[in-house]
Amino acid sequence: MKKQVFRIEADGFNGAWYPAPVQSNRGLIIMLGDSSEDRMAKTGAKWLNGQGIHVMAMSPDKKDYGHHNYPLERFGKAIVFMKAQGCEKLGVVGASTTGMLALLAASYYPELSLTVAISPSDFVMEGFYRDGKDGMTERPGDSESSVSWQGKPLPYLPYAYRHPEYWQKIQEESKAGGDKVASRKMFDESEKRHPIQENERIKVENIHGKIIFIGAEDDVLWDTCKYIRRMEKRLGSLPHNSTFESWLYEHGTHFAFPQSMLKMMLPVGSGLLVSFMFKAGKEHPKECRETRIDIDRKLKKALAEW
Repeated sequence: MKKQVFRIEADGFNGAWYPAPVQSNRGLIIMLGDSSEDRMAKTGAKWLNGQGIHVMAMSPDKKDYGHHNYPLERFGKAIVFMKAQGCEKLGVVGASTTGMLALLAASYYPELSLTVAISPSDFVMEGFYRDGKDGMTERPGDSESSVSWQGKPLPYLPYAYRHPEYWQKIQEESKAGGDKVASRKMFDESEKRHPIQENERIKVENIHGKIIFIGAEDDVLWDTCKYIRRMEKRLGSLPHNSTFESWLYEHGTHFAFPQSMLKMMLPVGSGLLVSFMFKAGKEHPKECRETRIDIDRKLKKALAEW
C-alpha cells in the first residue's frame, strides 16, 4: 500500500492515507492540524504507523482548521476505502474541536470500535471560520453548526459573542491570563446564556467499542474535564455498548498529547511549545511533561490491546 491523497471534488472527502510499513488489519482516522498533510498530521500518522496501525488523516479542506457544517458522511466514505485496504478494526482520534468531531463520528458509525478524544467538548459547537475577515484570526459562522448530517446542520451551542466581538473577547482573555490563546470564559458565558439543550449534546451512548477521554484541568480553551465528567455521567445513566476510560490530569494544558508524539513533531523544544502557548505550561513544565509521558504509556498499551 502507498500513500494516497483524497480531495472532496473527486473522492467526497479531504484526506491522506498513510499505510503502516507492516501488515495490519487496524486502521485509525485521525484529525490533527490544519491539513491532512501538514507536519502535525504526518507526525501523528508516523507515530501510529509505529504502533502497527494504518492511518487516514482527514481535514475540512486542503488547508483549513475552520469547521462549519462539516458533513459527517465524509467519515463513511473514508471507512469504505479503509475496509477495502483490509482494515477490519477501525477507530478515530481527534483533539480539541476534532475531539468533538471524533465522538460525533463514532456516535454515527458503529464500525468505529476505538474512539480517542483529546480535550473534547460534550456538545456540538457552533461553526467557525479562520478566513482572517476584518483582521480577526477566527470568527463564528452565520447561524451555522460545526457539523452536518444528511445536508442538515446539527443543533449546536451558540457562542456568546458575534463577529468581531468573538475574537476580541478571546484576545482579551488570552492577554489577561498570559496565554497565546484562551477562550474558556467565553465557553462558560455561552453556556450561561444558552443552557445546553439535549439535542445539542453528543450522544456518546451510541458509540461502540472503547472510548478514551483525555483532558487536563488547566485547559484554558474550555473546561474539558467538566465536559468529560458530564459524558461519564451520561454513560452511567443510559444503556450503551461501549467501555470507557477517562484520563484526567491536573496539569497538561490543551495539548494533552503523548510525549513521544510531541517529541517526534518537535525533536528540539517540544516542551517549549507548550510553555510558549500556555501559562500553565510555563509554570508547571515538569507536571505537564509527566502528564504527556503517562498518556504516552497508557495510549500505547490501549492501542496494543485493541
